[in-house]
Amino acid sequence: MTDSGIFFSKTSTLSIAYEHYGPKTGTAVILLHGFPYSPRAYDEVAPALAADGYRVIVPYLRGYGPTRFNSPGTLRSGQQAALAQDLLDLMDALCIEKATLCGYDWGGRAACIVAALFPERVRGLVTGDGYNLQDIPHSTHPLDPDTEHRLWYQYYFHTERGVQGLTQNRRAFCELLWRLWSPTWSRNAKRYPLSAPAFDNPDFVEVVIHSYRHRFMYAPGDPELEWMEEALMKQPAISVPSISLCGADDGVGPASEEDEDAGHFSGFYERRVLAGVGHNIPEEAPHETLKALRDLLQR
Repeated sequence: MTDSGIFFSKTSTLSIAYEHYGPKTGTAVILLHGFPYSPRAYDEVAPALAADGYRVIVPYLRGYGPTRFNSPGTLRSGQQAALAQDLLDLMDALCIEKATLCGYDWGGRAACIVAALFPERVRGLVTGDGYNLQDIPHSTHPLDPDTEHRLWYQYYFHTERGVQGLTQNRRAFCELLWRLWSPTWSRNAKRYPLSAPAFDNPDFVEVVIHSYRHRFMYAPGDPELEWMEEALMKQPAISVPSISLCGADDGVGPASEEDEDAGHFSGFYERRVLAGVGHNIPEEAPHETLKALRDLLQR
């Protein structure tokens, strides 16, 4: 029997909204969206996996859609450790001992962290753009000018003007990022309105601002997650079977000719560069994403 729709799972921090596809008894696959995206990124991936018999979970990250914090006093953290802890908490709440993970951008970061620090919980990993763990201690080192200019939005968020700009213009701002980050994708205008409502979450701006400030050490993190941030400073290797999908036309970080992330993976690892694909990998390239997942699930 196939289940589908929006469900909620309460953890110690959040009431996490998620979409569920497929039989509850199937092998678990968790699909994680990024910023500024939503579960709509997996509209062509999740049902196909469910038809294969897998149990597919597609959560709304903290600050997105119907996901809500349990307490008004909780720090609206967007730090990498918080995203990873949310994923672990969701797996625990749903009694998922082990899952195949797929994610890009923020979701890819959560998936990579759990794969690196808790490999016993991960069967396989499809990661957008390789090794997504932030190297925060070295975050203030300048990068080459081409890379720096693509990060303009992050520096904007470090200012009060950026907070106000995102608050007042969140839908227009995120639509601009979609266009800049997927410059060759013809379906931007059609697909963006499907994800935009997820950004109306009351915590969206605060979580986003904290995320882009914490990664540059301009905002303190959640003290309860400091142990995980300290572990991530060591840039641990990912040992689970992994496939990296990289968009050749990614407006944030186009795929380099040389795979600079290969050394961070100690188990089976393959990099696939997708021609004509930007940053929104699963939505722009659902067939390639589905193939990568099936290749790992059938190993």
